[in-house]
Amino acid sequence: MKPIAVNISNKQMTKKLFIETFGCQMNFSDSEIVVSIMNDDGYEITDDVFLADVIFLNTCSVRDNAEQRVFKRLRELKSLRKNNLSLVIGVLGCMAERMKESLLDEPVSGIRIDLVAGPDAYRDLPEMIRDVESGQKAINVILSMEETYADLTPVRYSSNGVSAFITIMRGCENFCSYCVVPGARGKERSRDPDTIIPEAKQLYEQGFRETTLLGQNVNSYRWECPVAGRTITFPYLIEQIAGICPSMRIRFATSHPKDLSDELIEAIAAHSNICRSIHLPVQSGSNAVLKRMNRKYTAESYMERIAAIRKAIPQCAVTTDIIAGFCGETEEDHQQTLKLMKDVKFDFAYMFRYSERPGTPAEKSYPDDVPDDTKKRRLEEIIRLQQKLSHESNKLDIGRVFEVLVEGPSKRSSDNVMGRNSQNKVVVFKDEGYKPGTYVKVKINECTSATLIGEAV
Repeated sequence: MKPIAVNISNKQMTKKLFIETFGCQMNFSDSEIVVSIMNDDGYEITDDVFLADVIFLNTCSVRDNAEQRVFKRLRELKSLRKNNLSLVIGVLGCMAERMKESLLDEPVSGIRIDLVAGPDAYRDLPEMIRDVESGQKAINVILSMEETYADLTPVRYSSNGVSAFITIMRGCENFCSYCVVPGARGKERSRDPDTIIPEAKQLYEQGFRETTLLGQNVNSYRWECPVAGRTITFPYLIEQIAGICPSMRIRFATSHPKDLSDELIEAIAAHSNICRSIHLPVQSGSNAVLKRMNRKYTAESYMERIAAIRKAIPQCAVTTDIIAGFCGETEEDHQQTLKLMKDVKFDFAYMFRYSERPGTPAEKSYPDDVPDDTKKRRLEEIIRLQQKLSHESNKLDIGRVFEVLVEGPSKRSSDNVMGRNSQNKVVVFKDEGYKPGTYVKVKINECTSATLIGEAV
């Protein structure tokens, strides 16, 4: 029998918060900030939605199917109000920022939503809940020019205890024509490195062995240091964090191709604990499509960046994002994307059909004129090719020995553990009592397109 949530009126009892996160790593990092704020106001995180006094959905608006998943989840939560009339349900994040007041209309959301908060309004959540408890609906979607939450210590409530995220900057000013992020997260602003580096040190002292530095475009990180009279850029910052301890791995996401500097590539090459893996979204192999996307680089300049990576860091994995069927994409454009994929030989890719997002420059300027069945067919071709490329990449690793950071038990067999190598590839091997956070040398014996399989040596 499922437990029934009961409204807690006894002030000595701790109220329960349930938070569900949709979308990217940035959203997971934001959810950790939200839990920190709510903990300070006396709330305790729960993983049982039926025990919750407050439910937050931290949302993504990058693709339509992400929003549809949120609406579906909201409809599923509707029945909880029958057993808890004072239950507070709130929508946070990019979807809250994009849709604003319309989310508070039950015919739109399919459920009574009490609270809507954008990415820069999380400090106000406790007061917004009190407004709801007094009978009001609460909304705050005001974007900030300064908010970075730098003074808050995120609560790593769902972490595996091995890997953690640090958000080093917020916002975006690239204005890709298909993207809602600049409107949903505002202008770029970077955190003071004097708050980032201590946070990384604290993570290491707490036992974490891998830290991912997050930003919509980490290459744009800039901090004007008034005391030293100098500008701190991302290559300098990542080197400082890598210097904390050689046994703590450093990853970062995401890089924009137009801003991936030789200086950053050199920094990665110089530090063995900066992972040999770069996520570099290309989106399309066609210059005509890239121009309509406002990506600010060409297929040729992208390939030049790939050549620079391969020269300085020969064993570096390169992963990407690809959109099939963007406005005006011809069959020739699609073939150019397939060619670029073959030339780069991506190790992994996130691949999507284009979905028009309301309010974006593309929605205003370009007709969504590629038929859906054509988008589907092109995406299937991209996926098939990438599966082949991923398998070929993994087959090249057979016989090699990697240092693998153990994350936990394998999902398929309790006899095995899984971890990742520096290239961010999943490695599965026999468990001989390895604890999460342990480094193990593993020889690769076989593989699939998604996984390396080996034995400890």
